Amino acid sequence: MLKWFQMFLSKKWFLWLLLFINIGGTIYGYDWYGWQLEQTPSIFFIFVPDSPTASLFFVFVLIAFIMKKNAPLFEALAIVTLFKYGLWAVVMNVLVLIIHGSLSWAGYMLIISHGAMAVQGLLYAPYYRIKWIHLVIAGIWTLHNDVIDYVFFMYPKYRLDDYIPQIGYFTFWLSITALVITYYLCLKKNRTQLTL
Repeated sequence: MLKWFQMFLSKKWFLWLLLFINIGGTIYGYDWYGWQLEQTPSIFFIFVPDSPTASLFFVFVLIAFIMKKNAPLFEALAIVTLFKYGLWAVVMNVLVLIIHGSLSWAGYMLIISHGAMAVQGLLYAPYYRIKWIHLVIAGIWTLHNDVIDYVFFMYPKYRLDDYIPQIGYFTFWLSITALVITYYLCLKKNRTQLTL
């Protein structure tokens, strides 16, 4: 069953389908951040739209896969940020629901889409060809983004402003968790490796 599922992931039509879904999600995500970017100093632009940038990294990974190639730096950036920001958005929207007692339809859509975002990055881990240097660069990018978000207050705006210190602390450890998972799935000896 697992072998069949892995073969399904490598089918070209499925890679194309995922590519179109991720391109659509990336465009929607950047549009969603439009109002916040209008209030953001231009020096921080690249660090504000976290989730669409994560899916953009995966777009490059999928394009490489379709061409039967690997893009290890994008693979490292994608798996780390897809897992981190996918899970982050799920948790933040659940917190909004718990604290405020309600969630818009868009909030439920974000839970589903970001949960899927986190999972897709992990599912393709056996196909990645990440090396230590790629993981280090992904780690620098991710932790630097946390500094920009919670030291310079460029974090994605939710209805949770009373909990920013706790969210920043959670986000830091979520980054570390994403890096450890990437090491375990992509760099650890005797890990599962597949070829497209």
